Parts: sequence; structure tokens; C-alpha cells
Amino acid sequence: QVDVVESGGGSVQAGGSLRLSCVASGDIPECMGWFRQVPGKEREGVAAICSGRPIDSNVARGRFTVSQDNAKKTLYLEMNNLKPQDTSMYYCAASQVQWAFLRADLYDVWGRGTQVTVSS
Repeated sequence: QVDVVESGGGSVQAGGSLRLSCVASGDIPECMGWFRQVPGKEREGVAAICSGRPIDSNVARGRFTVSQDNAKKTLYLEMNNLKPQDTSMYYCAASQVQWAFLRADLYDVWGRGTQVTVSS
């Protein structure tokens, strides 16, 4: 049984930075990922780490960095040069599927989310 809890969201101006954290309790997940969703749109994969391998999306590449602690139970998302379009609820998720990558349907444990708001 795995549970995940996110933290670190907030409000920043465009160009600012935030660091999100996600702590997993219980079994060590094969994959932990960050997703984001705004009302009325589908959940979007941002970045993940599966079996120690980082997975980036087009959204994350060049601005966001995903990392994990040595125990593989804390996932981080360092977000730099934030833009207003990054405003969203960010969710952490965990999966025991090694190839879950950024497929939300393969994650079965979800946090409650942390809000990120970027103003122009």
C-alpha cells in the first residue's frame, strides 16, 4: 500500500521558481510522477522517475528538473522560469508499473494536489 503527499506549491511571478516535493509512504514505487491539470482539460504528464530513470515531457524540458532521493520515496520537481501557462494543480502519483512513465492511466495512487499559480 502506497500513499503520496505533495507540498511546495504557491504563487509566483513569471520567471520565478518553485520546488515541489512528494513523499511516498509504504512500498517503494517503481514510478513516481508529476502531472498537472486545469479545470476542463485533461491531466497532463510533466515529469517522472521510473526505476531511477528520469522522464521529461515537452513541457518540462529545459525548465523543470525532476529528481528523487536515494531512498526513492521522495520526488522533487524543480520548476524554473515559470510562465503563466504553468498555472495548474500539480499532482504527484505513484505506480508499481515499471513502464508507467507519463501515462496517467498506469498510476493508481494519487495525491490531493498542490496549486501553482504564476502571474504575469
